[in-house]
Amino acid sequence: HGGSAGGLREGKTTCWEGGQRVPFIIHWPEKVPAGTICNKLGCAVDLLPTLAAITDGKLSDNKIDGVDISSLWEGDFSLEPRETVLYYLGKNNLNAVRKGNWKLVLPHTYRSYDTEPGNDGHGGKRIQTVLEKPELYNMMRDPGEQYNVIEYHPEKAAEIMAVVKKAREELG
Repeated sequence: HGGSAGGLREGKTTCWEGGQRVPFIIHWPEKVPAGTICNKLGCAVDLLPTLAAITDGKLSDNKIDGVDISSLWEGDFSLEPRETVLYYLGKNNLNAVRKGNWKLVLPHTYRSYDTEPGNDGHGGKRIQTVLEKPELYNMMRDPGEQYNVIEYHPEKAAEIMAVVKKAREELG
């Protein structure tokens, strides 16, 4: 009764995919190839620069977080307009970073949905949960974030931790 995240972990107000990932459907005849499925990264913050690009609009000179992903809309998957996604929740808390097919979830506290479901249109009870150590997931092989593979890929965790360090220096 709190919705369904399909096979994805957790739900809204969490950094897990069940709280973040949403489908995005585009119908734009003669521009977007019908039936195309794109697995590249994109965010809601990418809509403004993308729409500005396809309408020849001018963006503000202020720095923005979004990037133009119109090449993906048009079916050109050879490009990677967005290499990373930063999962900020709460008051500027960086909880996770997605880089390509990999996601590093950082230690943090969250309210878990992993309890009994609700009924009569109300969500179930949520419990305060603490993630004490970083966890690493291969999102192509494990979109449900069930298998922490950090011990098998320490080099990938270190690579993403460099992104974390830079984000914290630049954004907090």
